[in-house]
Amino acid sequence: MAMATSTQLSSSLFHSQITKKPFLLPPAAATISVHGFTTRSGKSLSLSYRSSVSASSASSTVEVNETVKKSTRTLPFRVGHGFDLHRLEPGYPLIIGGIDIPHDRGCEAHSDGDVLLHCVVDAILGALGLPDIGQIFPDSDPKWKGAASSVFIQEAVRLMDEAGYEIGNLDATLILQRPKISPHKETIRSNLSKLLGADPSVVNLKAKTHEKVDSLGENRSIAAHTVILLMKK
Repeated sequence: MAMATSTQLSSSLFHSQITKKPFLLPPAAATISVHGFTTRSGKSLSLSYRSSVSASSASSTVEVNETVKKSTRTLPFRVGHGFDLHRLEPGYPLIIGGIDIPHDRGCEAHSDGDVLLHCVVDAILGALGLPDIGQIFPDSDPKWKGAASSVFIQEAVRLMDEAGYEIGNLDATLILQRPKISPHKETIRSNLSKLLGADPSVVNLKAKTHEKVDSLGENRSIAAHTVILLMKK
């Protein structure tokens, strides 16, 4: 039998994808290659629309696996960012960086609502390529109800140590309209350094108001951002 031309093969394959009917390549005296599928002498190859989808799915799986492998590579340093925000409500304590700050409102949250420690935990987890704090310590789990956020910090530090990293430096920003943080800033920074097991010289803390704009500026919420650099030990 004479070998089918590439034009005939492409036309038949296109027709099979439209009709969803299998397309059979005829036996040939030499190797035939069509869109990445190969058959050799004396054998027929069945190609269908479903085969095309399966190949695509397999390719996606490989890509996902490769991404996971890359995220767990040993790197000389890793960078993470954390963010958290909580509503401020009367009748709750305002705890920032593990320090109880005098105020007429506090964070309404499942745990103690420490916005600074929560975003520091997320920054560490992010740098390590791990799930966020809500997945590791879900608010649907009653055992975390009212829990001190220092527990979350301890777990994040443990994971960091196990991965063979230490803190290069950390920069955090608190955003709230009231109360003024400046009288408490050094106490918060010192305690945060202690919880992280880091030298205070590599832990920085800033505080900003929100210029009376939206819930942050109206003293109805508090937020924090953290950027962290982890270095290989």
